[in-house]
Amino acid sequence: MTDLMMNRRLLLGGSVAGIGLAFAGQTRAQTRGPKPKLVVIVARGAMDGLSVTVPTGDPNYRALRGGLAIDNAPAMRDGFGLHPALPGLKAMYDAGQLRFAPAAAIPVRVRSHFDAQDVLENGGEGLRQQNDGWLNRALAAAGGGSFKGLSVGAQTPLILRGAAETSSWAPGGQVKGEDRIASLLQDLYVDDPLLQGNLARGLETEAMAAEAGGTSLRRNDVTGLGQTVARLMTGDNGADVVALSIDGWDTHARQNGQLQTRLTGLDQVIGGLHDGLRDQWANTMVVVATEFGRTARANGTQGTDHGTGSSLLVAGGALKPGGLIGDWPTLADNRLFEGRDLAPTIDVRSVFKGVLRDHLGVDRAALDNRVFPGSASEAPTLDGLV
Repeated sequence: MTDLMMNRRLLLGGSVAGIGLAFAGQTRAQTRGPKPKLVVIVARGAMDGLSVTVPTGDPNYRALRGGLAIDNAPAMRDGFGLHPALPGLKAMYDAGQLRFAPAAAIPVRVRSHFDAQDVLENGGEGLRQQNDGWLNRALAAAGGGSFKGLSVGAQTPLILRGAAETSSWAPGGQVKGEDRIASLLQDLYVDDPLLQGNLARGLETEAMAAEAGGTSLRRNDVTGLGQTVARLMTGDNGADVVALSIDGWDTHARQNGQLQTRLTGLDQVIGGLHDGLRDQWANTMVVVATEFGRTARANGTQGTDHGTGSSLLVAGGALKPGGLIGDWPTLADNRLFEGRDLAPTIDVRSVFKGVLRDHLGVDRAALDNRVFPGSASEAPTLDGLV
C-alpha cells in the first residue's frame, strides 16, 4: 500500500487534553465473559460504497457505472458482491462475521469532506454541534472505569476527543535519543500533575508498542500495523476501544486503481487485527465508516465525485450472522438523491448505537441524550448485532 496516511512519529503525549489508560466500563464483559473490544476505522475522503459492496443485482448499476463497474465481485446474498480486493473480509462474510449497511449516511447532507467528517465524528445533528467525539462520550457513558481508549495516528481524531481520557500511539518507530527527550520532559513536567501523567501514560503505551514489535514497522506494512494495534489491545493493560483512520478515498479520477490499493490496505489492516487478536477476535467488533459516498454515475475522468449514501461495514467475531443493515433504495433514476447520489436509507448513528448498546452495554437513554445528543428518533439498528 503506497498512500495510507500513517504518520510515523512517536507520539509521547497524545492530546494534552487527554491520554490515559484508565476508563469506564459498564459492560457485559464485567459480569460475564471476556471484555468486548471495539475498533472504529474512519475511511477519510469519502469511500465509494458502490464499489465496496457492489450492487450487482441492481439492473441500473452497470449503466450508471460504465467502466467503473466491478464485474468480478465475489457474490454475497441479497444481490450484492464484495470488491475482489477484500478476500479477507469475504472470508469473514462467509463465516458470518461481516455485515453491511449498503446505503448509510450522516444526518445532514453536505459535500465538504471537512464538514462531513466533523458530523460523522461529533455524533450530533449537524456541523460543529459538539466539541468532542461520540466514541469518547461512549467511553464515559459506559461508566465503571474499565474501558481503555486508544487512538492510532499522529493526532487524536475528533471521534475520540473529550473528557474521557484516552491514549495515543503513532506507528513508525522510536525517535533516536528518546530517552533523553523523555527525561527532559519529565523534568519539565515535574510540577504539572496532568502533563506528567500524560507523559507517563504515553511512555507506557510506547513501551507496549515496542514489546509488540510496532516500532519496527516498515512503511506501508498495513498487516503489521493491524497486528501491532491488536497486540496493544491484549493483556491486562490493553486498549478496549480503538480509533484508526485510513485516508485517501477521494477518487475523482482513475478510481479503479486507487480503490484496488485502498481496499487491499483495508483488508490487510483488518486481517492483521484478526490475526493479532487471536482468541480475542471472538469478543471484537470492527466498524468501518466514511463521511459520505460518491456519485452514482462515473465522471469523465473515470472517477466519481462527492455524493451521499455509502457502505458502512461491521465485522468481527462478536457479530451475529445476518443480512443487510437497513434497506437498499435501488439505483433507479427516480430514487437517486438529487438525481445523482445513492439515497441513504439509514443514519450512521443508528448503526453506531446498535454496536454500542449490544457490544459495550451503553443504555438507550445515554445513547439518545449523551453519546448522540438529540437523536432519540434514531433507534439502534436491529436487535442483537452481537
